[in-house]
Amino acid sequence: MVAEKKGEKIAVKIKSFLSKTYIAEFHPAVGQFIHYRMVLQAEEPDRTLYLAVPANVYKDFFILPFTQNSVKTNQLKLIVYDAKTEEITQWLN
Repeated sequence: MVAEKKGEKIAVKIKSFLSKTYIAEFHPAVGQFIHYRMVLQAEEPDRTLYLAVPANVYKDFFILPFTQNSVKTNQLKLIVYDAKTEEITQWLN
């Protein structure tokens, strides 16, 4: 999905994390994010990519040291959203 945030062009990869284990979805999500970012840098360098994750997944999984390290190392920009209301609760750069 492409959009704008306060005049900034963004793209959002939304992940639901519906698998029984979050790690099973995390690895492909990071890989997809990295590849999508490479494509965006080549085709739309002024657009910033975000990975959108449900708030409960962020609270339970994205706060773990391993996950935090991976987010930092891979420079993931995150959007945390409430899956029920579909509202954004946090923007994390």
